[in-house]
Amino acid sequence: MRICPIPHAFNTLQRKLLGGVFVAKEVVKKIKLEIEAGKATPAPPVGTVLGPAGINLQEFCTKFNDATRDKMGDVVPCEISIYDDRTFDFVLKTPPAGFLLKKIAKINKGSAKGANQIVATISEADLRSIAETKLPDLNAYTVEEAMNIIEGTARNMGIAIAGRNDKELAEQAKEAEAEEKEMQKREAELEAMEEEAKADAPVDVPVIGDEDKDKDESEEQE
Repeated sequence: MRICPIPHAFNTLQRKLLGGVFVAKEVVKKIKLEIEAGKATPAPPVGTVLGPAGINLQEFCTKFNDATRDKMGDVVPCEISIYDDRTFDFVLKTPPAGFLLKKIAKINKGSAKGANQIVATISEADLRSIAETKLPDLNAYTVEEAMNIIEGTARNMGIAIAGRNDKELAEQAKEAEAEEKEMQKREAELEAMEEEAKADAPVDVPVIGDEDKDKDESEEQE
């Protein structure tokens, strides 16, 4: 969705055409941000990123918040085009797939072990809903193709899809857990062997009288 003050843009275009010359504004920079819907402020990180571009921060925040008020609670990616006269417009993208998956799965973060650890399970209907939301921004032509892409993201986050890949991921997680336990067992055994080797290592014990004997031999040689 492109946000643009249409009446103002129309009037500006009309004035330039009356002069017989149309001068297009030049995009000097494009900036991508992910901002919580309805909560943009001139403070960091928005101000830190957009401040050097020289645009009116309060104007951007007001327009962004108005455009995303119906998406409160979501993180909304935004692509901002900065023009040579320091005006701007922006395009809103769909929320990141990872964010939508965590929101539906009701988790704060994905698995640190990827598909080797299941942290949540969602339904196939949930998967389709996310795919339909993300379709405009994905390299996919159908919802089914989009579902396959989102499923891959879910897999990497440790989120299973009930009736679609939950059994496969559960078996994979079980095998990974068994391998991890076996590895821990081997590491413990190796550590015990190293400690035992240190305990059995020979210790040099000085023999009483050796120093005097060495001293006498040295004096005789002199």
